[in-house]
Amino acid sequence: TPKGSCLESVKIAIDTGYRHIDGAFVYYNEHEVGQAIREKIAEGRIKREDIFYCGKLWNTCHPPELVRPTLEKTLKILQLDYVDLYIIELPMAFKPGDAIYPKDENGKFIYHETDLCATWEAMEACKDAGLAKSIGVSNFNRRQLEMILNKPGLKYKPVSNQVECHPYFTQPKLLEFCRQHDIVIVGYSPLGTSRDETWVNVSSPPLLKDPVLNAIGKKYNKTAAQVALRFSIQRGVVVIPKSFNPQRIRENFQIFDFCLTEKEMKEIEALNKNVRYVELLM
Repeated sequence: TPKGSCLESVKIAIDTGYRHIDGAFVYYNEHEVGQAIREKIAEGRIKREDIFYCGKLWNTCHPPELVRPTLEKTLKILQLDYVDLYIIELPMAFKPGDAIYPKDENGKFIYHETDLCATWEAMEACKDAGLAKSIGVSNFNRRQLEMILNKPGLKYKPVSNQVECHPYFTQPKLLEFCRQHDIVIVGYSPLGTSRDETWVNVSSPPLLKDPVLNAIGKKYNKTAAQVALRFSIQRGVVVIPKSFNPQRIRENFQIFDFCLTEKEMKEIEALNKNVRYVELLM
């Protein structure tokens, strides 16, 4: 993000009423997020315990001995004493080292064999040390979740699984599996995504142009984005919409003054295409 834009956006979001902030070391802006939180605490606007901050363990840091030092580095950047949630960002690992995206001479990613159960035990130790209040995962499928849930001597199960989730990719099977195990689904790209072909599958049409979402929005005097967010929270999916536009940051928050009917929920569910925008081709 351009210098300062993240700082301002987080401050606007906190003033608007947002309390859950989703971050990651690999976004390169945690210093601004931490600054925004500290400034708002200094203003007396919030207390630290009002904020729910999620940080992420990057792919190059899966070896158990790297987990705690990586989280400590994140806390140092944020200048906070703990994160509320720390999650394994992806279930596959890259070669450990200074390169965030390690590649060989042919430009191919260099992977690293990883034992998710060993990584998880190191995450549990971070929770025991008070560095993270809760621990979870991201981009895990059922098989990968079961590896952890069935791990001998499991101390804490993942509280959440952050995955792509929106009306075009509703994740019904994974949602049901997670519900059975009291794992909260946190939906990223809840409004679809940008149309950046370097990382987005643009074969699916933009979600927010969908006629059904717009027609329902008209009825409630809401935008397609507000309808998409309301749909997710009514299904029990946590949403983390991203925006740097002050007006949209405020709009995305204005979803608690209307309710979709059962019929409208079914209409939106029927939009599911089972297609990811974020294909994670790596």
